[in-house]
Amino acid sequence: MRHTPDNGVAKETSMASFTTCDLYDEDESLQSVSLQMQNLGGRTRFAGPVRTIRCYRDNGLVKSTLNSPGNGAVLVVDGAASLESALMGDMIAEAAVSNGWAGVIINGAVRDRAALAHLDLGVKALGSNPRKSTKDGVGAADAAVSFGGAAFRPGATVWSDEDGILVSA
Repeated sequence: MRHTPDNGVAKETSMASFTTCDLYDEDESLQSVSLQMQNLGGRTRFAGPVRTIRCYRDNGLVKSTLNSPGNGAVLVVDGAASLESALMGDMIAEAAVSNGWAGVIINGAVRDRAALAHLDLGVKALGSNPRKSTKDGVGAADAAVSFGGAAFRPGATVWSDEDGILVSA
């Protein structure tokens, strides 16, 4: 993964070596998510190109997207901060692992927290709720989404670790 700080020199950033604090210190143009999201997956440090979904209490697009090749990408889901129902559970997360996704960031809820914690997948969400969401596929894929003071657009790069989430401007 490459990151270009303010000096314009590309720097390799490996999955094991980056910290969001160091990345921000190198490049203050990175956007920082102000929401205090919980680390719920088995991988607490993850990064990759952004893919996006905007939905509300309907995880049909989340399911179909994570059942397709991820190629190391991070799916950013704007669920309108709803904690009314989960947008991802263990079965969808297992599909994400099988399909090569690096992580999922959900502005909303997940379910099956104990199982998610054992999967090799980065998962950040606001919280959990055992209630299922609908699966009608209502929403928008690959559209710009914003939450927590940061804008996510497809193709941008996102980094997430124990200290927070950064996204390229």
